[in-house]
Amino acid sequence: MSTLRSLRGASPAAVTKALPAAAANNTSASIDLGVTSPGLAVEEFDVKVSVPALPALVEAKTVTIKFQDSANNTDFADIAELSSLVITGGTGNGAAATSRTVKLPPTVRRYIAINQAVLTAGGDNTGVSTTLELLF
Repeated sequence: MSTLRSLRGASPAAVTKALPAAAANNTSASIDLGVTSPGLAVEEFDVKVSVPALPALVEAKTVTIKFQDSANNTDFADIAELSSLVITGGTGNGAAATSRTVKLPPTVRRYIAINQAVLTAGGDNTGVSTTLELLF
């Protein structure tokens, strides 16, 4: 189970990233799973993304967060097996804090990150940071 030992030593085990300005997107720093092909060892832990309350998210506008992976820590792509987390501004603006915990698919590549996008005219949410973390 050396693969699992490597995953438990992932560096770092959590990353945070401020949301981008409206009409923009950004990608968090990555978490290095430490092995090229984690395979079934990913079933031993969860990945969680947490978003604090978004008081400035404009009504009906969205923040979309996608789980991504990469083999080389440069070229990231959406993890097709995982759906996006979409947060919508409520009546009178704002959105409650939310989180999503998922299992990574066995096909995941070595580095994982999140890409987050705010719609045009979505308000100034740049003071809020999301967190991506491994849970063992």
